[in-house]
Amino acid sequence: MATSHAEVPGEPTQTGTAILETATAAIQGFGPVNKIHQHLCAFHFYGHDMTRQVEAHHFCGHQNEEVRQCLIYDSPEADAKLIGLEYLVSERLFLALPDDEKKLWHSHEYEVKSGVLFMPGVPGPIQRQDLDKVCKTYGKVFHFWQVDRGDNLPLGVPQVMLALTRDGQLYEDLARNVEKRFGISFEKERENRAYMTGPTLGVHPLANGGGKGLKTELREVDVQPVESVPRVFV
Repeated sequence: MATSHAEVPGEPTQTGTAILETATAAIQGFGPVNKIHQHLCAFHFYGHDMTRQVEAHHFCGHQNEEVRQCLIYDSPEADAKLIGLEYLVSERLFLALPDDEKKLWHSHEYEVKSGVLFMPGVPGPIQRQDLDKVCKTYGKVFHFWQVDRGDNLPLGVPQVMLALTRDGQLYEDLARNVEKRFGISFEKERENRAYMTGPTLGVHPLANGGGKGLKTELREVDVQPVESVPRVFV
């Protein structure tokens, strides 16, 4: 089973809408979406609460050899909810970021080497060719839709998410559920990936929240310049 259970409110898609979608799909181009070439499955937890863990299906495309961008869904099914976004960058680009920015990025070394980050349906020898590269990268991810608490729409402020960094963090039942559904063994993949290495300089101490929790909060401020803002509601 996927991580979300809530039904999305709204009327079923009408036949006329479906016909219109078919027509526009035949005419328009979808350049950015067509660049998606890869499906990665992993787990995220909320930056302020590791007990809230989410199965995350990444559909990714390269901007170039050092930057990838991924749409994140709660499942690989056609009716999956778009719950977030992730950007992946090389170690070189990560090290050039301001220190305050580095805290928002997480390392991928443990995820890859432990076997819990995988490409559904792709033979191990093939996926390991690319995951050897992912092992050295850093990711920045926000989730907009908190499906783990049963929200049927994307509510509240987008939250920064982090990734697993050591054994004992991932819930055993969540891991076993994913292994069963996708017919994989995290332990076997761990063994097969033992040769992989993470960032050349090691995982940066400011990554992964700098070892602390992170929570996105909304704060009301004056819009600049103040005199240009219409006071409609005052």
